[in-house]
Amino acid sequence: MDNKEKEFTQAVREHKDTIYMACYMFSKDSAEVEDLYQEVLINLWKSFTSFEGRSSLKTWIWRISLNTCITIDRKKRRGTPMPLELNIDLYNDTDADTRQIKMLHERISRLGPFDRAIILLWLENMSYEEIGAIVGISTQNVSVRLYRIREQLKSMNNQ
Repeated sequence: MDNKEKEFTQAVREHKDTIYMACYMFSKDSAEVEDLYQEVLINLWKSFTSFEGRSSLKTWIWRISLNTCITIDRKKRRGTPMPLELNIDLYNDTDADTRQIKMLHERISRLGPFDRAIILLWLENMSYEEIGAIVGISTQNVSVRLYRIREQLKSMNNQ
């Protein structure tokens, strides 16, 4: 294994949770999470040699992960619409926290891909500056979009 492969493997190992979080928010079940994860890894590998370090590795991985998920999501939406079904063990539980998580996931999944990416990063406790760097908008625009997204989420009814 050469040095680049070792660096790549280490980067993926360190940021696996980040990649999975992005894939989870753009999927309907665990099989789709795995498919998205593989696509993200492919895109990360293809771009790894061109990573110049102008942003942090975490920011770069978020950007590649979200762009991959958004692109695949857009391709899916062009086809026939599929209902969101969650078949993850966490959701078999019926306590109040789990119901809240299910409701939040359901509402977030109804947002557009770009807004979904922004709220996901915000839920990961990223700063507005980090979110802006990842999605390519100004800090002020992040603030405005988050306000609108939160208002949109509040006004949604569960279906």
